[in-house]
Amino acid sequence: MSQVLPDLKLLRIFVSVVRHQGFAAAQQELNLSTSAISTYMSQLEGQLGLSLCHRGRGGFSLTSKGELFFQETLRLLGEMEGFERYAAALKGELRGTLNLGVIDSTVSDRSLPFAEVIGTYSEEHPAVHLHLSVLSPYELQLGVLENRLDLAIGSFSTRMNGLLYQALYREQHWLYCSDRHPLFGERRIPPELITQQRMVGRSYWSQAELARHGFKHSAATVESMEAQLILVLSGAYIGYLPEHYAQSWVDQKRLRPLLPTTFGYQAPFSLTYRRGRSREPLLQTFRDLLKTQLTQPRSP
Repeated sequence: MSQVLPDLKLLRIFVSVVRHQGFAAAQQELNLSTSAISTYMSQLEGQLGLSLCHRGRGGFSLTSKGELFFQETLRLLGEMEGFERYAAALKGELRGTLNLGVIDSTVSDRSLPFAEVIGTYSEEHPAVHLHLSVLSPYELQLGVLENRLDLAIGSFSTRMNGLLYQALYREQHWLYCSDRHPLFGERRIPPELITQQRMVGRSYWSQAELARHGFKHSAATVESMEAQLILVLSGAYIGYLPEHYAQSWVDQKRLRPLLPTTFGYQAPFSLTYRRGRSREPLLQTFRDLLKTQLTQPRSP
């Protein structure tokens, strides 16, 4: 009779291989040679009695059953890690790894005391290993859904089933042009002239989202605020940026907001986590600490 539950080590190797889309790419994370990874994968497939993936000259891909097994493996490993955390909490201590995710360019946002929260959390729970990732809104939500992330902070215009969202605050955005753009020195600019300019959109914006910001199409697309800033500073485009992120460039007279009363908007920020995990000690402790920090008055 075949073993019902495969070795957890084999399951973790499998997840790493899938995440990196191949044996060679997973070597560094696993600290194993490709031949050793191949042996472990064959061992896992032998225990299961089925083929999980295709590998060879055509590249790496999961079989249909491999895809189903991968999703169930993510769920199982997430449950196991939650159980380990729960057992540690019963002993009165927090241990394990807390995987956090955040959208980019928040470090200058005084509305989000993320660094302060992490500092306090690490001081109070030194046995907890923190892993922080900076990702796009879609990648953050997918990471939480697949249990690769425990908590994520960002602005999520499109939400995913299976996740819970805790409202945090709203981030102010303005439409900017740089000192190299023809509109920089102009006054009394009509809105219709602005909407005719080459505008930078974001890859995670839908056409409806773009229209809500006053534009029918974008002339360039970015994945991050830093990429957006670079394109706006080039003078070839205009684009939306968080006020806190653009402020130092405004102070240097390199950027100016265009018609703030017409083109400004506020992005709602949320903390998201997977449904059913809110009471896990590592997550709940961090959520409570973040909530406390957000309610404290911020110094100017």
